[in-house]
Amino acid sequence: MVSFNDSAEAKALAERANELMEEVVLPKERELAGGMSPSEHTLDELRETAREYGVYAPQIDDEYGGMGYDFRDVLPTFEEAGRSILGAEAMRVAAPDEGNMHLLELHGSELQKEEYLRPLVEGEISSGFSMTEPMQGGGSDPKMLKTTAEKDGDEWVIDGHKWWTTNGVNADILLVFARTDQEAHPYEGCSVFLVPADADGVEIVRNIPHTGPAMDTHGHAEIKYNGVRVPEEHLLGEAGKGFKHVQERLGPARLTHCMRYSGMAQRSLDIAAAYMSEREAFGERLADKQAPRQEIAERETELAAARALIRQAADEIAAGSEARIAVSMAKVFTANATQDAIDTALQFCGGNGIAKDLPISDFYESVRQFRLVDGADEVHLRTIARETFEDVDAAELEALTRYGK
Repeated sequence: MVSFNDSAEAKALAERANELMEEVVLPKERELAGGMSPSEHTLDELRETAREYGVYAPQIDDEYGGMGYDFRDVLPTFEEAGRSILGAEAMRVAAPDEGNMHLLELHGSELQKEEYLRPLVEGEISSGFSMTEPMQGGGSDPKMLKTTAEKDGDEWVIDGHKWWTTNGVNADILLVFARTDQEAHPYEGCSVFLVPADADGVEIVRNIPHTGPAMDTHGHAEIKYNGVRVPEEHLLGEAGKGFKHVQERLGPARLTHCMRYSGMAQRSLDIAAAYMSEREAFGERLADKQAPRQEIAERETELAAARALIRQAADEIAAGSEARIAVSMAKVFTANATQDAIDTALQFCGGNGIAKDLPISDFYESVRQFRLVDGADEVHLRTIARETFEDVDAAELEALTRYGK
């Protein structure tokens, strides 16, 4: 196996997470096979058990109900959690709450942390992240954002139209990204607001039908904000610094997404390997055929490379960098590597792969969205390419020109 220089604390935490998954979460998942979704009672039981195993909200400071582990040290546990749709929910490391808790921990006032962060960590409330907008507004290009927040006395008045707000239908609190300075560039003129989902003017239009796993516990909402008023103290962080704050949320969140999806991919390959070791066709086991063996080996290699890229980006973030290039490389590579791994596993499991008796079909439906959410492949590749071409200096260009002659 490849060594990734994970700390002793990270390894011990991941081992406990693995025990929880094998002994509790996976058996519970098998009870829900066939497209059933878990009840709130089931999720509450799983979270309580995760506390008993010592793996509940490891990424949040213990002052607010977490375990206080460094971000780099929780990555292997996020991968363990990703091995089941229920795992991240059990350990309180599922999107969007995980990223929203991180943002509140970084920039929330003490009042906001007590009112929203602590109950979020405890699982008493849930949240949604309301940034993406229909059509021209604020998808992959945040400069096109249309939602506004205007100051009126000691209140902010929010107007806008959002969609793909994960968990929007079930959320108690919505983190809304809006323009607060219409004259400024969006990078300097946007802010984040904490909006109670039951506030006057919040209209939940619908839960958007979409490709995704049968056990999806969140959904993605279309929401209209019609003159929604929130008090001044519901501004999260600094006015005009919303883009910077959101980037601080999205960078780590992209990496935690990567680890959860790599957990799905690894479990899919493990299931496929077990099936191929039993299934015989044309006189021998599938596991003994050279072409399938090599394809599985390629997928394992790609997953190992993805883990290395994720950890490199995490190390840069831990050192104080935004790590935009490293995060983009990790995200786009992992999205494609995990999609290929799950697709390969499904193919080699044949009819069993597409049946809901196994989790691979749910993983397959889930992983396709990863090449779009948290930035489409093309956007991340654009970021990487821009850095590459901006680094070409005059001396290199002159040398290349001379060589061409």
